[in-house]
Amino acid sequence: MPSDRPSSVESPDRLRDAMVAELRERGAIRSSEIAAAFGTVPREKFAPEVPVSAVYSTRDTVVTRRNAAGKATSSISAPWLQAEMLETACLRPGMRVLEIGSGGYNAALIAELVGPDGLVISVDIDPFVTGRAILAETGYPQVKVVLGDAEHAADELGPFDVILVTIGAWDCPWGHLLAPGGRMIVPLRFCGLTRSFTFVRDGGHFAGLDPTVCGFIPIQGAGAHQEHVAAVAGGTVNLLIDAGPALDAAALDRALDGDRTERWTGVTVGYDDPFDTLHLWIAARTETFGVIWADPQRGSDRMEPAMRWFTPALITPDSFAYLTMGPEQQDAESGERRYELGVHGHCRHGDALARQLADEVATWDEKWREHPGPDFTLYPIEPTAPVPTIGRVFPKRHTQLVMAWT
Repeated sequence: MPSDRPSSVESPDRLRDAMVAELRERGAIRSSEIAAAFGTVPREKFAPEVPVSAVYSTRDTVVTRRNAAGKATSSISAPWLQAEMLETACLRPGMRVLEIGSGGYNAALIAELVGPDGLVISVDIDPFVTGRAILAETGYPQVKVVLGDAEHAADELGPFDVILVTIGAWDCPWGHLLAPGGRMIVPLRFCGLTRSFTFVRDGGHFAGLDPTVCGFIPIQGAGAHQEHVAAVAGGTVNLLIDAGPALDAAALDRALDGDRTERWTGVTVGYDDPFDTLHLWIAARTETFGVIWADPQRGSDRMEPAMRWFTPALITPDSFAYLTMGPEQQDAESGERRYELGVHGHCRHGDALARQLADEVATWDEKWREHPGPDFTLYPIEPTAPVPTIGRVFPKRHTQLVMAWT
């Protein structure tokens, strides 16, 4: 935006107003209460080491801590995602709220929404994170920051009207802390994917509403989960599968060097077409479902994934096949840019995996593409959850996530 007064354009107040306006325009903010909270809390105070213009980007996460290897261990989520999660939480004045994963800014937003008569407990395992939350200094004394492992740190502090998790959880051990009629907003990870669910109690289980594609830093401590990951091609290509036999990185590396199978599906997507339900369909159909991605900094000239991050793949210990896209095509009538989905397969089982993956893409396109997506239900670990006719059960430590296509 041109201006003769760049300092005014870059002022936090101006950027905060612009952020709220953009979030309203894209539909992430839908209520006046949440707009007021985002317009009030000084986001820049919780990330002083980051340029203020980056802090107020609606789409970008702000990393606030990295480990010795340079991997992010704490962050402030992108405003669009925070707004979406707060909207689904249905927070009201006077509520008791448990936040899993601290940092300060999101807790301040919650405090604005529950008011001075509400209570916010914000738990984090990292003393660096809890030490810099600065909530009392920014005017939110009703937020109590607790240092501890989120698996059990709040066991004596419930019940809560809302439990809002702001880290990537592989399991959900907090259901017993939820008050009657309460809601849990949890970014839950399964088979290499993450969806933010709004869980509401339905008898002896929880219905998982509003699954939203997202990404979060993984939970630490007792709730941590080790997925099977293989870095190949000099570390430029990563393959991940949630369960099953460990991956043979050396064999997969050799597979990438060998000849590949190519299969084309005849299924096309436009530049802005959503097709995240394709991931869920493939994950429901095969236990070899995983994801593959190239290093975002270096890339790779040895693979052509359909997406920058977490491209669907079928992966065995020594072979794999993944989704790719063909060159751009232009529709003769509409002029729209279209891309054909294809599959590349590698190693001795690569052709069979490529055929299977291509078949699932075609089935999704024919029968499920226009479908809103599967239903999700969270059950306790015992007894065994009902197995859906079309779908899959993802067993975890404390719970079972059921994905059912109906």
